[in-house]
Amino acid sequence: MKPHAAFRRWILVAAAGLACSLMFGDRAAAQSCNINSVVAGSYGTISDLLTGTNVDSTSTFRVTCTGSNGSVVRLCLELARGSTPSGGAGERALISGSNFLDHEFYSDAARTTVLGSWGNVVSPAYSTGGVQFDLSIVSGGTASATFTVYGRIVLSGQRTKLPATYTWTGSPQIGLRYRNRTGNSCPTNGSSTTATGFNWTAAISAQCLVSAGAIAFPSSGLLTANKDATGTVTPICTNTTPYTIALDGGTTAATNPTQRKMSKGAERVTYGIYRDSSRTQPWGSTQGTNTVSGTGTGTSQNFTAYGRVPPQTTPSAGSYADTVVTTITY
Repeated sequence: MKPHAAFRRWILVAAAGLACSLMFGDRAAAQSCNINSVVAGSYGTISDLLTGTNVDSTSTFRVTCTGSNGSVVRLCLELARGSTPSGGAGERALISGSNFLDHEFYSDAARTTVLGSWGNVVSPAYSTGGVQFDLSIVSGGTASATFTVYGRIVLSGQRTKLPATYTWTGSPQIGLRYRNRTGNSCPTNGSSTTATGFNWTAAISAQCLVSAGAIAFPSSGLLTANKDATGTVTPICTNTTPYTIALDGGTTAATNPTQRKMSKGAERVTYGIYRDSSRTQPWGSTQGTNTVSGTGTGTSQNFTAYGRVPPQTTPSAGSYADTVVTTITY
């Protein structure tokens, strides 16, 4: 059977600082900091929503400060809560109209520490606080640090989300309060700045998976009467996705769904597979004629396959088998 195709700690990279200034001091007015190199993020196209696998992504932004040579600037960085679902619990979410997809930002690659805010620069306060970092201006009166934000969508529990493009946004999204380093921990007084342009997106594509259980006919002597049995075909498709399920003609490529063959060597037993319990509607592979249709819900849906061995000349005793391929089209 086959489907038819279906952030909390900051990491600093390349912090720079070269110095030739002879000025020293601890005055807040001596620094000026800006957030630049803000990069939007994307989870890309999610094509495995139904498997429930986490989807991760990262983005970076850069903070540059100028100040007295030899000074240390304390940075108190915050990331806004951003867009949340209407009527939700205030969680971060990517939004598409009235639909949403929960996600979260972290400050560490292991995605264990949520990257939030104190509500000091961006508000309201969210989950945990932001990140504190001391930036040394060691040469040239300028220093920079690049920070990585780690995003994650936990798909388990969100399999019923609709295929769509979702966006997380907020204004402003990144907030920074800064001053010469003192004994105070963040959040601390001092100057502040903010930045926008930090939107994140994710697109869910339509997907389907399908599985099927065996139809096991009972043991029989002479084939002088109908022998019936059932099996189950189980599709799972993204919510609102229409699909059809086809069954091929088996190993003998039967064109008539009621004339499939189970084999033992060169010997055959004729049988059929049907869509209804009265065995009047064959289940084959001609779209719109003898296939089964449905609309996905993001959860498993079961269809019964009704098998029948009609009366026929009885071959020699033994086990007879066939393999039928199930194809789902969406």
